[in-house]
Amino acid sequence: MKQVLTAAAMALMAASGAQAADEVKLQLKWVTQAQFAGYYVALDKGFYGEEDLDVTILPGGPDIAPTQVIAGGGADVTVEWMPAALAAREKGLPLVNIAQPFKSSGMMLTCWKDTGISEPADLADRTLGVWFFGNEFPFMSWMGKLGISTEGKGPEGVEVLKQGFNVDPLLQRQADCISTMTYNEYWQVIDAGVAEDELVTFKYEDQGVATLEDGLYVLEENLEDPEFVGKMERFVRASMKGWKYAEENPDEAADIVLDNDASGAQTEVHQKRMMREVAKLTSGSNGALDASDYERTVETLLTGGSDPVITKTPEGAWTHAISDAALN
Repeated sequence: MKQVLTAAAMALMAASGAQAADEVKLQLKWVTQAQFAGYYVALDKGFYGEEDLDVTILPGGPDIAPTQVIAGGGADVTVEWMPAALAAREKGLPLVNIAQPFKSSGMMLTCWKDTGISEPADLADRTLGVWFFGNEFPFMSWMGKLGISTEGKGPEGVEVLKQGFNVDPLLQRQADCISTMTYNEYWQVIDAGVAEDELVTFKYEDQGVATLEDGLYVLEENLEDPEFVGKMERFVRASMKGWKYAEENPDEAADIVLDNDASGAQTEVHQKRMMREVAKLTSGSNGALDASDYERTVETLLTGGSDPVITKTPEGAWTHAISDAALN
């Protein structure tokens, strides 16, 4: 008597004989939002699955330092700003940039116009809100270039207010200016009822002190493992496919982000607006780090006044090996 196998049984046998997809843990720099849309799109659209990857995206937050997570083995790859990554590398954590989805910086200083601030020189003798936990490095470098001390108010100094991850210090007039991103906090100020003509903004890109943001970093020692390298090649390829899809379909990408927001804190209007702004920053990047952008970042950090972010030119802080194999 012949044994007849059902379709379900055959599928089960096939699945048991197949190898499990390679696991990848990605640590984000911040909470689930359109700033990271490319990764959520790649997950939702099956781009990671096509590369035989099982990707877990770990949201960040105010109490999560990506460098500490990856140092402790909690992630394989992390999204980080280059100033924080290079500072960590100089202190002994060997992070290496393997891809750079963001071509431009979205960082700004947003100020009340009625304070009389109209140019960078006017920032002296003011109270300025600054993010810390590694986000202060570009600001400190900029102040160093301007010759403005960050030790306190005065004709040649500013008072640095450790800014939380909100815009309250500006709205409550605790600070003359605060740190904002073009795709996020600036619009929170506008949504609070402030007119754009009441504000003055200084984009780090325009000031010539922009540093690279939202790159992908791994531990240097892992790049000696061929299996890990192959996994990262597939991860970068699928991630950049996700980013380019997000650029071309911003509203759909924002909806995918919202579907993945377990906190329920994000709104549709804000995420769609954020995605359009983020697309401006990823535009022009195929995922490979531009060496000239890297050199500009290093120069900015090295010349940041009496207390530079890094004290020497880094060696081995980036590689094209992963992106070349993934994208060419």
